[in-house]
This record gives sequence, structure tokens and C-alpha cells, in this order.
Amino acid sequence: MTVGLVSMAAVAVAAVLASWAFNALVYLVWRPRAITRQLRAQGIGGPGYKFFAGNLAEIKQLRADTAGDALDVGSHDFVPMVQPHFRKWIAIHGTNLLNLQFYLRKLDAVYHAIVLTLMVPCSICRTHVPVLVRCEAERVHDVNVVKQVLFDRNGLYPKNFGNPHIARLLGKGLVLTEGDDWKRHRKVVHPAFNMDKLKMMTVTMSDCAGSMMSEWKAKLDKGGDVEIELSSQFEELTADVISHTAFGSSYTEGKKVFLAQRELQFLAFSTVFNVQIPGFRYLPTKKNLQISKLDREVRTMLMNIIKSRLAAKDTMGYGHDLLGLMLEACAPEHGENPLLSMDEIIDECKTFFFAGNDTSSHLLTWTMFLLSTHPEWQEKLREEVLTECGSDVPLVEKRPSISTH
Repeated sequence: MTVGLVSMAAVAVAAVLASWAFNALVYLVWRPRAITRQLRAQGIGGPGYKFFAGNLAEIKQLRADTAGDALDVGSHDFVPMVQPHFRKWIAIHGTNLLNLQFYLRKLDAVYHAIVLTLMVPCSICRTHVPVLVRCEAERVHDVNVVKQVLFDRNGLYPKNFGNPHIARLLGKGLVLTEGDDWKRHRKVVHPAFNMDKLKMMTVTMSDCAGSMMSEWKAKLDKGGDVEIELSSQFEELTADVISHTAFGSSYTEGKKVFLAQRELQFLAFSTVFNVQIPGFRYLPTKKNLQISKLDREVRTMLMNIIKSRLAAKDTMGYGHDLLGLMLEACAPEHGENPLLSMDEIIDECKTFFFAGNDTSSHLLTWTMFLLSTHPEWQEKLREEVLTECGSDVPLVEKRPSISTH
């Protein structure tokens, strides 16, 4: 009897392993080659497929080769530095190309490889090939294609984040949710960004910028040569703005959350060009342990901020910042089931931190770079702001009268 059970168990395990092996063969060998043939028949070429890792090895090598390069002051062509693989491949294969970047995910209890990142015209998007359309800024030829992707309601363009560390960094907020979950999140978050709310935030933004400039002035008043590293300064500025607008009176705690998120971001991004194998993030490696520790710290700090708000709601309300607006929308006294759970509110806070910081700080840094290399633009902008606003702090009401070109 025992021998029979062991035999049955062995057969079952063998069947499961055989099934996994077959699926691995399909998704790691047959499927990418079939997709490559199908797209090449339509005139879409690209770098050759490499088993298991796709084109990741070549991408990492090209990035390593250009890591020490510096952008010429008179040049705006940063693509060879940040995406050297696209520069090389486009020169060989044209602007429409197939780029196989593999990652592994779990789907229907089978681990398999998801296929590719494409820069393709709309006609390719209508095929049944499972693709993610990636529109590079300098390659967007048809705005309607962009609208088709962004306003898709049929699930043709899913949000595939195969890297679990990036997904953990972002949180399952508005950026990663889809379908009905996305609608719930948007219903809660969207009111925080209407024009009236944004106008209220401009005062906070102005105060944070004024504080930063006061520090610069204090350094200049000491005399001598002064060097200010703008990139790190703007990172601090956007961190202050986000911490104030997201957490208001809980600013100090919010700044601690931001610093932990920045460290988590650095670790997560260091894994971007690694093949993501299911289960590997649970191994007790040094990096995995650091990421898990930071994620727990961020969630604990955010939960403590939320608990403090809930404890003081009867006397001080929920607050008028982003967190307060989300808590108000999910308040149980409304007599309905909360639109978002506590975990979902925490994820939205993480998303807001990530989405708002790098984009804004990099934009400010690039703007200052352009102004520094074009003094005539500086003079024109300074003259226009002084004409419209005088010595007062520019307000949002003045925006329509200030030129945007």
C-alpha cells in the first residue's frame, strides 16, 4: 500500500515537472522565435534572441561601455548615455524594432517568460501578439497611437511589471492597478489634483523654494567661490514639497518616509536589468533583506501617520493634504464600504512619493542646465517674470500671462 502511494506521488511530481518543462520550452524557445518570425514578416527587425535572458546581457554591456561618458555642454542628445542599446539598434534595424527583454512571472500557476518591449506602429498593436508598446519620446510619430494606449478600456495593453522590487517600490496604487480597481483608486485620488486644490498647494511650493533660496543666499553672503550641486538640491526641494502636500502637519514623519523610499528606490533600480526568476526575491540575500527591511519600515511609518490622523479626526479632522483627502473619502461614517483599504492608501502614498519626486527634480535640473547654457533665455525669462509679477512671489493666477515658449 505504502509503495503504491509513493509511486503515485512520484508519478504526480513527474507529471508536474514535465508540464513545467513543456511550458518552459514553449515560452523560452518556441514562443519568442514564433513572435520574431511573425514580426519580421511584417518588416519589424531587431537584435537576435538570446535564450532565457533576451537582450538584457547586451543592454547591460552597452550601458557599462558608456557609463563614464559625459554629455557635451552644447548637446541635448542624452539618448546614447541613458539608452545606448536603442541608439545602436535603431541605426541597424530602423525606428520600428523588436526588443526581447525577458522576465518571469506566475500566470495560471505556471512560471513562464513574458515576451517583449516594442516600438511599433498601430497596425502591429492590433495583432494577437502579447506586446507592451513603448513609445520613446523622440519616436512618437502619431499622437493617436499614444491615445489608443493610454485610453484603452479593453485590456489590450496591460501594465506588466515583471520586476517585483519595482512593484514593491511603487506600491499597488493608481499606476499599477487596472480595471475596476483602477476606477476605485482614481475616484479617491483624482479630487486631490483638481485646480482649486493645486492652487492651495502653490503656496507650500513657494515657501519650500524660498527656504532653499535663502540657504543659497546665506552661502553667497559668506563670500568666496560657492558651488551648489543643483541636482541634489532639487531632490531635497521636491521631497519637501511632496512631504508637505501629502502629509501636511505630519511633515516630519513624511520626510522620514521619503528618505526610506529613496533608499528603497536605489536598491530596486539596481535590479532592473536582471532576469527576474520567481521566488528569488524570497532568498535571504543581502539585497533582498535590505529591500524587505526598508519596505517594512516605510509601511510601518505610513501606518503610524494614518493612525495618528484617525485618532485626531474628531478634533482636527482628517486634514486637507493628500492623505487627509484619501482618509476622508474612505471614512466609515459615510455609511458605505471604504473605497480603499489601509494597505491601498499606503500604496497610494508610496506611488505619490515615487511619481512626484524624480520627474520634478530632473525637470528642474534640466531647466537650470538649459538656462545656464543660454544666458539670453535667462534674461528674457527674468524680465518677463518681473514685468508680470514685480517683486512678489509668482502666483498661479499669473500663469496664463507668462509666455510658455
